[in-house]
This record gives sequence, C-alpha cells and structure tokens, in this order.
Amino acid sequence: MTLLYREDPYQREARGVVRDHTPEGGVIVDPPLFYPTGGGQPGDSGRIEWDRRVLSIATAVKSDDGGSILVPAEPTAMPPKGAHVVQVLDWERRHLHMRMHTALHLLSVVIPLPVTGGQVGAGIGRLDFDMPEMPGDKDALERALNDLVDRDLPVTDDWIDHETLDANPALVKTLSVRPPRTRGPVRLIRIGQGASQVDLQPCGGTHVARTGEIGTLVIGKIENKGKQNRRVNISLDL
Repeated sequence: MTLLYREDPYQREARGVVRDHTPEGGVIVDPPLFYPTGGGQPGDSGRIEWDRRVLSIATAVKSDDGGSILVPAEPTAMPPKGAHVVQVLDWERRHLHMRMHTALHLLSVVIPLPVTGGQVGAGIGRLDFDMPEMPGDKDALERALNDLVDRDLPVTDDWIDHETLDANPALVKTLSVRPPRTRGPVRLIRIGQGASQVDLQPCGGTHVARTGEIGTLVIGKIENKGKQNRRVNISLDL
C-alpha cells in the first residue's frame, strides 16, 4: 500500500477513492494522506471533498492493513464506496506535529537515557525518561537542544529488516513502545549524515526535512513521575 503521509509528509492534499466504511462510521480512502494516530503522534485532521460536498475529519486511526481510517468530526452523510474524493489536510496542525516530533528525537539526543513514554502535540510535546535524578542545568539542556536545531541537520529515512534491528538493540530508545513486528522492513529516522549524524532510531511518524525548520525550542517543566521517571516538557517558541 502506498502511504502518502510517509512518502511525502509535505503533501497537503491528494486525490483518492473511498475503499470502505467501518461499522463505527469511519471512512477508508486509498491512498491514505492522513497520518493515523500512533507512536505518540496524533492522527491528522482536515477534510475530504467530493461532488461539491465536504466531510470534516477530526482525526485518523490505523486500519488493520496499515492504512488510515478517517474519523468524521460529526455524524453526517459520507461519500459512498468507490467515490473519487480529494483529501485535504489541516496543514498547519500537521506541520506543527512534524516540527515537534523531530524536536523530541533531538531531546533524546541531549538526554541520552532510556525513554519510557512520550507525546507529540501541536507545538508542545514531552518525553519521559528513566532518570534517577532531576537534571542539574535546564538552561544548558535548552542550549544544547537549540544548537542541534541551529545546525540545520538533514532528516532522512532508511529501512532495515527485523534481523538487523534485533542485532542492534541500541537503536531502540523507547522502553514503552517497541517497533511493530510486521512482515515488512523497519523504518529508521536519521538526523545528520556521516560524521555529523546525531541520531538514528525506528519511527513511523512524520518529520521535517531539516532540523532548522523546527525553530527555537523551550524546555518547560521537568516533572517527577515516579521513583526514576522524569517528564521533560518542551514547546516551540511560536
């Protein structure tokens, strides 16, 4: 299946065909443009258009075959199976998710500890770390984070098989979410190239093309979430 949100995260609209409806009232359109909720990143919102009609989409969730189920914002008439539609993203929201998701990867670089959880939001985000003690200098962490942004490093993807991933367990930083064991290869997100590479880890989310696109980041509250669990909140300086 062609996943448009993965092939080109900057694509804002695309034509498609309604393949099915779900019993819960969702719409499945191929090829999928909307990113489905997963990996701590919310599903995309937007609309689909057909025959001079518009259906607002509140979010998207993953279908059994890895596609996207579009969840209408309210109960209303839906395009029939086989209908040709235009998918239109809420681009501003998607782009904020892209910037923040890449920023959280950088946060895992400046705090090189196991990640126990995380959440991407529209301009805000957080990672939870297996961190026995609170970090001593929050300002130094923020400077290090923004230095990686300012280096304008390229963000690219690569693919490996499960055997290679199993042989390199250090690639997986998250303790709470493991890469899905699908039949296909595992996607890796690489930040930097060659000697300038700073991060490489499995991820299915949408990302910006270069770290400079993220913009200035602010480290917010650092919370105690258990004996060895610390939550680090960050936001875009919008």
